[in-house]
Amino acid sequence: MLGRGLVICSRRRLSTTLCRSLSTAGYATGFLRRSEDRNKLTIKSPDGVKSYPATVKVYTRTGDKGTSSLFTGERRAKDDAVFEALGNTDELSSLLGLAIAHLESAPAAADSLVPRLEAIQCLLQDVGSNIATPLNAEKNQGSKVQRTRFDLDGFHCTRLEQWIDELSEGLPVHRSFILPSGGLAATTLHVARTVCRRSERSLIPLKDDIDKETIMFVNRLSDFLFVAARWVAMTLGVPEKIYVHQKGKVE
Repeated sequence: MLGRGLVICSRRRLSTTLCRSLSTAGYATGFLRRSEDRNKLTIKSPDGVKSYPATVKVYTRTGDKGTSSLFTGERRAKDDAVFEALGNTDELSSLLGLAIAHLESAPAAADSLVPRLEAIQCLLQDVGSNIATPLNAEKNQGSKVQRTRFDLDGFHCTRLEQWIDELSEGLPVHRSFILPSGGLAATTLHVARTVCRRSERSLIPLKDDIDKETIMFVNRLSDFLFVAARWVAMTLGVPEKIYVHQKGKVE
């Protein structure tokens, strides 16, 4: 359900679904590294990430009866709101990967946008960690809760706003609704935007168990994806299509 890269979470045999999604202190995914300059994006290449032997199996059979584990070890049904939210953020990250693949053939847009999208993919892993570790977990799980808090100082949300302002400069102004369009990369970003909105809606039932900054970040992310889609279309010179009222009458 979640990303396929294996992460060993603990000696305890948690579900691979969550082990694949969880990050320790927000950065254990290994691709987004902390730096003294928080505004500098640093993405590690696959060569710089520790790999595990092929003997580590993807399947555990622990979910064959329709349940899966949270990071705290609590097992819940797979149709629980937590796993719905995790699935939505995973789907969103996958769509960003597809958008990146489309952008790779368009250096004019890729050079500045792809590093940001890759950073967002890493942050969505951190969002998943926050979702999978309820704030109201039992007291003996306090250390895990602290390790998976998300963006408590609002830095990532503020940075998204800065990116939105930057990409918005020079965009054509339309007085009508903009239809998802503008080429493969732009349209994929529009699809990602709609999945991001669904992700946000699926977080609301969990609002008492996750950081409020998680919801704020996902909300701002949908705005960023809308602007990014428009920016890509403009940069690549692909016209956007706008809503036109379809007049007609029944004979």
